[in-house]
Formats: sequence, C-alpha cells, structure tokens
Amino acid sequence: MSMVLTRHETRTLRLPARGIRLGVVADTHSRPHPNALQLLTAQKPAFILHAGDIGDLAVLDALENVAPLIVVRGNIDTRAHHLADSITLQFESPQALLRIYLTHIAVARTRLRTEARERAQAEQADMVICGHSHVPLIAQDGPVAVFNPGSIGPRRFRLPITFGIADIHPQKGVSLHHIDCETGVRWQPVPLHHPKAN
Repeated sequence: MSMVLTRHETRTLRLPARGIRLGVVADTHSRPHPNALQLLTAQKPAFILHAGDIGDLAVLDALENVAPLIVVRGNIDTRAHHLADSITLQFESPQALLRIYLTHIAVARTRLRTEARERAQAEQADMVICGHSHVPLIAQDGPVAVFNPGSIGPRRFRLPITFGIADIHPQKGVSLHHIDCETGVRWQPVPLHHPKAN
C-alpha cells in the first residue's frame, strides 16, 4: 500500500487591533471572471487566499497585484510542485488566536470529510477554508467553521460565480460573506420554494 505524501506549511500572521480583511478565491481554472479583479480590489483585502485549482499560474500574478497571496494547490495543479497542499494560518494578537486550515478538498455537501476534519482537529483549527465543489458555503461542523468561497472561474452547471470575504477582528470574531462576480453585490442563496400540496 502506497502512502500519498502531502506538503503542509504553517504561517503566523499578526492580527491588528482594528482587524483584518481577507479575500478568498478558489477554482479559477485559468480563467477568472472578468469582473473578479476589480471587485476584489474594491474590497481592499490585506491578503488573498486561493484555495486551489488555479490552472494557469499567471492567474496568481494578476491576483498578486491586488494583495499578497497565500495559495494552496488543487487537484488540477499538477505542475505547481512549489505550492503547499495545505496551510495552517495562525492569526495572533494580544487578545486572540485564530487558526485557519486552508486546503482544496475538504467538504462533502455541508460537512467536513473525515480526513479534513481529522487534519483540522490536529491543527487545532477554528475554521477550514476550501474549494473544489464550486459551491459557495458558510457552515459549521461541530466546533469548526467551514467556508468555501465558490468559484470565480468558468461557470459549472448553474452555480453562481463568487468569491468570499472574511473579516477577522480580535474582539468581534469572524464575519463571512460572498460577493457575486456578475452583479458585484453580496451573494445570498436563493431560497427553495415548496408549493403547498393540494
């Protein structure tokens, strides 16, 4: 039985007293939506996290012009050997410590996959940020928050084209939302309509 070796990194970042804003993208697949860079720039993130499936690595150069990047590779990024498969980000301040586990594949529907849950627990992560499904998601799996920004790449099926924003504050905690690349406004899931049975 062969064991797949993955590369993991840990990075520590200072959490300013005023808080910090992260732009979160995934699944660019070489072709980010034409509005994505302008919309990300307007959000003024301190960093951009890319949760994998980059495609053409030139995508990273364009994102780097908006804000410093923290990137993991996805399952299509077979030539990006220099990138980690997962990164634990430690945001430290005198008042708080927040750990985010950034990886590409982590969820099945709205729950963490067993391997991702175990890794997040081992890293003492408060939140998992992932991509892969192209489905925007804000969820809670036990004590761990789960955030998938959706995809800013080519549309898959009828899914929206979105990225995520994570606002982290030492006292107020974490606030998460999505931006729709087509409308430029906050994305909200469309509620399902169940007509009453006759």
